[in-house]
Amino acid sequence: MQASREIEVLIRAKYPILYVTSWEERRVEEEIAEIAKKIDRKLHSWSLTSGMVPPIGVGSEKKSSLPPELQALALVHEAQEFTLILLKDFHPYLKDPRAIRLLRDLAGRLRERAQTLILLSPTLTLPIELEKDVSVIEFPLPEREDIAATLDEIIEQVKGNPKLDVSLDEAAREQIVRSAQGLTSDEIENSFARSLVEVNRLTVDRIIEEKKQIVRKTGILEFYPSSSNLKDVGGHELLKDWLVQRSKSFTDAAHEFGIPYPKGILIIGVQGCGKSLVAKAVSTAYGLPMLKLDVGRIFGSLVGQSEENMRRAIRISESLAPCVLWIDELEKGFAGAGGSVSDSGTTARVFSTFLTWMQEKTKPVFLVATGNNVSALPPELLRKGRFDEIFFVDLPDLEERKEIFKIHLAKRNRDPKKFKVADLAANTPGFSGAEIEQVIVGALNKAFFAGHELNSKDLLEEAKTQVPLSRMMSEEIGWLRDWAKLRARPSAKHEGD
Repeated sequence: MQASREIEVLIRAKYPILYVTSWEERRVEEEIAEIAKKIDRKLHSWSLTSGMVPPIGVGSEKKSSLPPELQALALVHEAQEFTLILLKDFHPYLKDPRAIRLLRDLAGRLRERAQTLILLSPTLTLPIELEKDVSVIEFPLPEREDIAATLDEIIEQVKGNPKLDVSLDEAAREQIVRSAQGLTSDEIENSFARSLVEVNRLTVDRIIEEKKQIVRKTGILEFYPSSSNLKDVGGHELLKDWLVQRSKSFTDAAHEFGIPYPKGILIIGVQGCGKSLVAKAVSTAYGLPMLKLDVGRIFGSLVGQSEENMRRAIRISESLAPCVLWIDELEKGFAGAGGSVSDSGTTARVFSTFLTWMQEKTKPVFLVATGNNVSALPPELLRKGRFDEIFFVDLPDLEERKEIFKIHLAKRNRDPKKFKVADLAANTPGFSGAEIEQVIVGALNKAFFAGHELNSKDLLEEAKTQVPLSRMMSEEIGWLRDWAKLRARPSAKHEGD
């Protein structure tokens, strides 16, 4: 592993203080113990609860008037040459000026004695006074090779149990390994064990459940369960074909073929025409967990909090990759990014962080953004390279309205063959998919109140009472269509009514 190799090199090079950031304390400690054994160094480990293990020097266990964390630093002075000292969860004490001064005093002495002090913490808290004396190392989560090794180890342990089915073909194995990325080694083992206990086999579903726990703790992102699939989306054949063609782009075979991970798509168009439905269906079609980012949760009241929240949301989504990240009504979230809103530039800075990530990201996070008001979208967002493609979603034509009626009738346990779907579609020109759904819902309510089964007459009467948005906003929709002709791909081949 690259991080382990870096730690070893820095220790050999007599770097005095290393700061390793990781949630996997046990795994990092095991790696450091292996390094110590390999280069013949003695390792001492300290925590607030256990003290220094093994003890340093004679009489190190005597009571001291110093706080435990300062006593630990004082003990480092007594350590022998060629020694490694690991301090766990030391970051809260780095706000104490005495601890900072002791570490600065130690830095030169450690280098002379070929000693290395290693601070291990899940978060980076580094005072400016120590920036030149401390080297920071990010210890990554288990990679594919590590996950595959853990999977093989668990299969080997339980393969003799006749109640458990641990047989996996190559496709299933790759999907499990890919889905487990972004979890710690303990979380991976827990999800595998949970799967074997609950369903007697290894499945991706239990891994997804483990990832849900991570997202719930953030307060910024939302784990969005999707029961929709592309078959539930009426029309938009060009968009659905584009998505299907890239459904294998997250596999190892695609990566070896030279295909980069897809960046994502921006779906713009008329309200109620299935943009959000398509976004939800992508998760199911690709077999990936979906995270929803509510941009409103990003902005905080404290200085710098909003920017840090955005960076945190990005880190979490990348740690859970491969995944789908959905941002609904993108233009509302970043209103004022161009400086038109007086918020001391907070929105612009958050938007800049987001744009840079979109352009430079290498992790398999498939971004699905939807928007209605094109004029409110910053032009930087529409530049090539931010998204793989921009799709325009128009009002459904006659054939698409037929399909939408059939889908929504079937979803409500009605046989579409018993209804005059062609007449219904012909009598709803300019209706969006959402408006067609409301026609069915309204007719169902009337039929239920009247005490008879739903029929085509109920649907036609309900359709006549509704005024579609396309009539009230004909000028705006016309402008949007003109804009999309030159700047976006259509989501469907419209034959007209």
